[in-house]
Amino acid sequence: MKNLRHQLQHLLNPLHLYCRLQQAGLTEAAARRLCVAYERSVYRRILA
Repeated sequence: MKNLRHQLQHLLNPLHLYCRLQQAGLTEAAARRLCVAYERSVYRRILA
């Protein structure tokens, strides 16, 4: 169970998402805006 939780924390991490978005071809600014919105609306609720 710890391993699954660790993997989910990594995959859902905004910095990880930012890197994957840039690899997918988004500009730095667009990836940053999406990650900020994701962190504020989704990620913090998951951790809470």
